[in-house]
Amino acid sequence: MQASVERLHDGTQEAYRHLAAKARWVRQTVLEMAVKAGSGHVSTAFSQTELLVALYYGGILRYDPQNPKWAGRDRFILSKGQGGIGLYPILADVGCFPLADLDNFTGRGSILGVHAEWGIPGVEILTGSLGHGLPMATGIAQVGLMEKKDWLVFCLLGDAELYEGSNWEAAFFAGHKGYPNLICIVDRNGQGTLGYTDRVAGPNDGPRLEPLDQKFAAFGFETRVIDGHSFAEIFEAFADVRHRTTRKPLVVIANTKKGKGASAIEDRRLWHYRVPSGEDLERTRAELRPGSPA
Repeated sequence: MQASVERLHDGTQEAYRHLAAKARWVRQTVLEMAVKAGSGHVSTAFSQTELLVALYYGGILRYDPQNPKWAGRDRFILSKGQGGIGLYPILADVGCFPLADLDNFTGRGSILGVHAEWGIPGVEILTGSLGHGLPMATGIAQVGLMEKKDWLVFCLLGDAELYEGSNWEAAFFAGHKGYPNLICIVDRNGQGTLGYTDRVAGPNDGPRLEPLDQKFAAFGFETRVIDGHSFAEIFEAFADVRHRTTRKPLVVIANTKKGKGASAIEDRRLWHYRVPSGEDLERTRAELRPGSPA
């Protein structure tokens, strides 16, 4: 069974250009879905784009789009469920469900809501309120080890989600038990719903999460810190995930920018719930057209 649709983690510039084109297409699609629906977390979807593109198109994640419940698949948990709008185009593009379904995002009878839910082909679970994804991923990792399975559990978290204590309870347990099959990814875009997580410039900012890598290390994780928009660094971080010899769970802290690729919203506060319109929309569309500066 193939690991993914394409294996592009050979380090060539051609491969990276292909992945960059996919990332641009994902952002374009997310933008138009949100504009049509009048809702959707555009900025959080943009920060995670390269991570998801690498996982699904780059041969990191093992899955079968024609059989989303294939027993040998890796389990991918989108803990930051509000990022579902950024996952749907990829799942449709690889063949989990028709691309036409994207046109009815949040519409009557649609399977695609603002938060990714169980029942959408390619989505493992409904993570519900933030803070539930890592605990569930930890439990699934326990099952995998008990049943001697070779699949991995990937869990993508938002950094502000780490304000939830349930994550640290799960991290404490995972580090204590030693789950080498648990791969935690933090979309470290530096923002929460209303403010920054490590820059205190206003009343809604903080508390600080840094030093985040040291916090995870204290809970027994192997830690790696990367640029979450660099395909070269992403593939380097995940190159050995199936062959690690340590008994520690792994966390990849991916430094990203909320709203990456759209200067009107990139790293700007208060865009968590907003959809670009007017001049902001036209500016973003122009920036995402092929041939425009990345």
